[in-house]
Amino acid sequence: MTEPLSRPPKKNPVARTQQPTLPPAARSRRALGLTAAAAVGEFRLQVCQACQAVQYPPREVCHQCLSENLNWEAVDPKGKLVAETVLHHSNDLYFRERLPWRIGTVQMNAGPSVVAHLHGDCHEGDTVRLALKLDRSGQAVLVALPLKPTPHMEDDKLLRETSCDPKFRRVLVTDGKSPVGIAMAQALLEAGATRVFVGDPQTWKRSAAFDALCLDDRISPQALDITSTDSVEQVSRSIGGKVDILINTADYEREGGVLFNRDLSKARDTLDINCLGLVRLAQHFGPGMAGRGADGVNSAVAWVNLLSIYSQKNLPSRGIWSASQAAALSLSECLRAEFRPSGVRVLNVFSGPIDHEWEQLTPPPRVAPAAIARTVVNALRAGLEEAYVGDVAQEFLERLQENPKGLERELGN
Repeated sequence: MTEPLSRPPKKNPVARTQQPTLPPAARSRRALGLTAAAAVGEFRLQVCQACQAVQYPPREVCHQCLSENLNWEAVDPKGKLVAETVLHHSNDLYFRERLPWRIGTVQMNAGPSVVAHLHGDCHEGDTVRLALKLDRSGQAVLVALPLKPTPHMEDDKLLRETSCDPKFRRVLVTDGKSPVGIAMAQALLEAGATRVFVGDPQTWKRSAAFDALCLDDRISPQALDITSTDSVEQVSRSIGGKVDILINTADYEREGGVLFNRDLSKARDTLDINCLGLVRLAQHFGPGMAGRGADGVNSAVAWVNLLSIYSQKNLPSRGIWSASQAAALSLSECLRAEFRPSGVRVLNVFSGPIDHEWEQLTPPPRVAPAAIARTVVNALRAGLEEAYVGDVAQEFLERLQENPKGLERELGN
């Protein structure tokens, strides 16, 4: 049984911070199909369309009939752990710092035999469940997990390495006064976060829900206005070295397209919050988080951006806002590449219309703030890079993959 994780002691301020190291990251282009599945929490392998043989490792042609028609499909993740071993030596720096390390051979029900990293509650002869997880380098690895949940299984060092669990970590929610921000802070406390810093962009504006949230001694309000470089810099100097997870909940949503919307001040405000605000946060909090990517149990692990599903295809009735969301998505992909050497993961959570005042005239279904908060926490625990919340976002994704030009026309009507 996994030993429960203990709350780490306060760090010695004069002690050296351990530098981040990464596992081997070289992959073939074919193998990146595994990474694509792991990024969204799915288990997919190549399946030959001619003979239905399941392939592992990824190949250019089928190992059984040499067909080139290999599709990535969901397959049965269960199998039997037929052999295991414990590594006590490694020439790779990442694994050398984490020895001993368990690996084993799993005979899958779907056919292939695979070598996987082993959860501590998996033992030789057990039926196990395989999962694709992203390691610290951002590449997919196979992990063997117990068939059924076990006590404290999320505290195993293997899952701690391949996830961004908020347990015993300190989190910054950039706009803690919005409905989504309040729900996010509450969900993080329930997930075991030791401290949640909540940004207050409008200190002059009272909010009964926000005041009630701040009564919890684990909540630390911060006067944080991401449209002001001075404000972001001041807060980063105060708490930047303590933030393990940053969740950017700031958003400025307004109606209007381009042709008949000459109010450029609205466009500036939208871009200032949704785009430049993200840049300010990254420039002042990012380097500190990148430097703490290997700082023990509560190391810096994740940067989360809450984006609209319309960042992937423009909604003309809110064209400027959609464009700002698309720009934020592009910046997020830049951040992901820049954070990769530190092992800090960038998670994008795409939502349909949210149930708040600026979506008053939008017909159901709308996404409850609490649903977004639950999705973020679950995605952090699973170590994902992308998550979709709400019926609209799920249907949008399906239509985008099926017929992107058709979706463009439908959104414009």
